[in-house]
Amino acid sequence: MTGELSQALQTLAPSGFLIGCREIAFGDESALLDAEMRSMASRSIVARRASGAARIVARQLLTQLALPAAAVLRNVSGAPVWPQGVIGSLAHDDQIAVAIIGKTGGFSRVGIDIEPVEPLAQDVVDVVMTASEQRNISDAIERKLLFCAKEAVYKASHPADGEFLEYHDIEVDLPGRQAFARTGGVFELRTCMSSHLVALALA
Repeated sequence: MTGELSQALQTLAPSGFLIGCREIAFGDESALLDAEMRSMASRSIVARRASGAARIVARQLLTQLALPAAAVLRNVSGAPVWPQGVIGSLAHDDQIAVAIIGKTGGFSRVGIDIEPVEPLAQDVVDVVMTASEQRNISDAIERKLLFCAKEAVYKASHPADGEFLEYHDIEVDLPGRQAFARTGGVFELRTCMSSHLVALALA
């Protein structure tokens, strides 16, 4: 599963960034360092296991960038806290954890999200999609990819400006590979459909 996805992910990362994935496995929760565990002690074992898997990937990427494999804590909003001079993002679904890491430079914001290849549930279409998005995208899987993109945009936006964005605060143009936030942010989108849906938002 991860082999196909790993190949697809390499097409997403811009120059200066590394991206990777891992299948979440029993025991991955033990990869959490003490400081990381304290920052998420109230979370369930399933959530800690997924967080551990994501941090295994993140530390591997930090090492590849010749940086220390440091603890990646969570701030009060749940976003990862990266070492000085590094930006990155983590995500997971029930099966796979992904991470992207880069040194600050050409981009100052990055967000990633991963979702299963399943249709966007009809009962949440109005919650997630604006009227114009619904007119432009009718395919159920593409609508799920749009949802994935909005999650990635939020992860790229919130740590930088502290603004909580609702789904309708983000307008996604999948064909144009862009997203626009109510706060004025414009994000480049990179997406792939492999064993999973993955979206990357950059600014």
